[in-house]
Amino acid sequence: MAKVLDFIKESYQEVTGKVTWPTWAQLQNHAVVVLVASVIIALVVLVMDKASSNILELLYGTK
Repeated sequence: MAKVLDFIKESYQEVTGKVTWPTWAQLQNHAVVVLVASVIIALVVLVMDKASSNILELLYGTK
């Protein structure tokens, strides 16, 4: 049990003293980048899905 407590104490010290946390502005900028990238990836997947659906409809003649 002592090892677990030591691990928790050391983890807390590392998180509070050694980790460099981003500023609020940096956090907002990174969130915007992630949001834009997610939308772009979603649009690419949508286009690929529609294209493959149209190709399969052409091949099989179903709608």
